[in-house]
Amino acid sequence: MTHFLSALAGVIAVIVIAYCMYRAVMRARTPQGAVGWMIFLGTAPWLAVPAFLFLGRNRFREFAAERHRSLELRRRVAKEAVGLADVEPGPSRLGAFSHLVGLPGTDSNDFHLLLNGEATFEAIFDAVDEAKSYVCVQFYTIVDDELGNALAERLIAAAQRGVAVRLLYDSIGSYTLSTAYLERLRASGVEVAARRLAHWPPWRLQINFRNHRKIVIVDGTTGFLGGHNVSDDYMGRGKQFDHWRDTHIWMRGPVVSQLQLAFLEDWHWASGDSLAEPLSWRTEPQEAGMTGLIAPMGPSDDMDTGTLFFVLAAQQAKARLWIATPYFVPDGDVSSALAAAALRGVDVRVIVPENSDSFLLWLAAFAFFDPIRKAGVKVYRYGKGFMHQKILLIDNDLACVGTANLDNRSFRLNFETMAIVNDSNFAGEVEAMLQADLESSILLERALKDQRAIVRYGAPFARLFAPIL
Repeated sequence: MTHFLSALAGVIAVIVIAYCMYRAVMRARTPQGAVGWMIFLGTAPWLAVPAFLFLGRNRFREFAAERHRSLELRRRVAKEAVGLADVEPGPSRLGAFSHLVGLPGTDSNDFHLLLNGEATFEAIFDAVDEAKSYVCVQFYTIVDDELGNALAERLIAAAQRGVAVRLLYDSIGSYTLSTAYLERLRASGVEVAARRLAHWPPWRLQINFRNHRKIVIVDGTTGFLGGHNVSDDYMGRGKQFDHWRDTHIWMRGPVVSQLQLAFLEDWHWASGDSLAEPLSWRTEPQEAGMTGLIAPMGPSDDMDTGTLFFVLAAQQAKARLWIATPYFVPDGDVSSALAAAALRGVDVRVIVPENSDSFLLWLAAFAFFDPIRKAGVKVYRYGKGFMHQKILLIDNDLACVGTANLDNRSFRLNFETMAIVNDSNFAGEVEAMLQADLESSILLERALKDQRAIVRYGAPFARLFAPIL
């Protein structure tokens, strides 16, 4: 009887593993993703099967169909809203990005960099305090700590003086956020929304398809976007890092309406409510006259927008491509695009943190450095605390700031947003910022085979998880 039960358990296990492999092959959006799951399921099934049940994509079609309705709302508003429909296309330098996201480059904007948490949240809080009509706030992570309560106080004060306040958060990114925090906001008149967790398996879609955007919009005229979340960690008050290097961008002008489109789409997805009418779509042209474009991207897009964004950036570069990213786990397309740019003579530099908040991501990155370094890409490791910014500098006139990391999760699994600015003065500010970061960084000169044992032997195995990192 014991032998029979053991044999039956073995047969069931084989069937379950085979079924998971079948689903991985049929549902994966890339060959790399399918191969990654196949290897994981075949070599470590007792770990891989539970992981697949939480991270697998077998409900992606249903998810995409639901999300597409919110995407269509965004597209319809972009065509019909007064103030958006008559936007003149920007220069051809943004043309490829414009075609990718279906939005035109806009002129007459103003952009400013906000370095690190103190400058970022001081600017956001000042804007919220001055709000007259409405405030739209969206963060991936909100923590009920000193910074989180400071944000709550500002939102509550705005709501109490008659400003319409809407707060959107991600259920996974903000999994520690207390019910008391949310109820306090709701009791004060703040509308709060988050996409509810899947019924079964628990949290499945949200673990994969997280809303990683960090957006603040005030009165439809002022916008903020970047890498900061609402947590004391981002102010350099965390237990793990005493310095947190991050960047946000402040913006005014027609580009704010494009940023508002991303929030509108996410709010509809989370709450079912359309904000097309309550929001203002008219913005004043700015004397700074900068050209810009907002690039929303996500797993329900018609194309792999996240991957193509980085590929286009590499193709656009003629003399320089500098990238700052906290995580470097590229797919084959992006890795090849960076290598090809370097082979063309482009000065390609990638700045990553020396220390990371994710050991597996940190370890996997070492498996991707050698191929691009052989092509001439320079990899720098930022050693002052932790670097979390997401920045691209292309030549002397194009700069990108936003939420997208250089990893598969941002390429295909998360909802992200990047601001693309075509202006030489702004690009000069980004260059000066990155030059300062490079001064706190060390050039990586050792190949993987010369790294210490945990990296030398661990990185190739960590790389197997790349499709789901």
